[in-house]
Amino acid sequence: MTNVTSAMPAPILRVDGLSVRYGKVEALHGARIEVRPGQIVSVIGPNGAGKSTLLNAIMGSLPVTGSAQGEILFRSRDVSALPVEQRVAGGMCLVPEKRELFATMTVEDNLVLGAYRRKKAGERNYLDQLDPVFGLFPRLKERRKQAAGTLSGGERQMLAVGRALMGKPDLLMLDEPSLGLAPLIVKEIFHIISALRETGVATLLIEQNARAALQVSDYGYVLETGELALEGAAAELAQNPRVIETYLGLTKKIA
Repeated sequence: MTNVTSAMPAPILRVDGLSVRYGKVEALHGARIEVRPGQIVSVIGPNGAGKSTLLNAIMGSLPVTGSAQGEILFRSRDVSALPVEQRVAGGMCLVPEKRELFATMTVEDNLVLGAYRRKKAGERNYLDQLDPVFGLFPRLKERRKQAAGTLSGGERQMLAVGRALMGKPDLLMLDEPSLGLAPLIVKEIFHIISALRETGVATLLIEQNARAALQVSDYGYVLETGELALEGAAAELAQNPRVIETYLGLTKKIA
């Protein structure tokens, strides 16, 4: 009989006992999460629960006032003390809530910038992800010569994700990708997130839209007031009475 557990790939990201303080305020306490290669893992929870703090701590980009303790293993290597640049070079990438695009530059130039690390590392084919990104986001190809600042909110989100993919990350972290977007665009964004599974990249998704996040995810965590309250297979969490009552309500499915 096959041992299913032993057949599972080792986590590409393992966070254990992660706590974050801003001065005397503890924003995150003892968080423990795992993300395996090719998985989509979501962290859901209310505003102020510590979701963005979790991502920034994993990425090493906490504000100066913040300090983190705990273990962050990426590809079995402890990266807790590494600066952001080294974590990026190792294959981690964060698409922040504010997207942080270069508004006066064209769509294509923003994408090319996403491959800058690979160019600097001497990769000859550093632009090999441009066509796959355009395949994933046909609208960006149509607007490749257009200034990023003239794009709609949904298109800017697509560009932010596309720029991240240009670096060929092993772990893609998305902070509130649906924030401020119209329902139809939210639907499109989550279909694209689901399609990321086919690229092989592991995805850690922070999202307030619990229903949409759990629909596209393999596994999920519920973060409340800085602590992980629940975890489990995404399909099981979506059926959990507590999750339904607190986060899902009667919102229609993203289908």
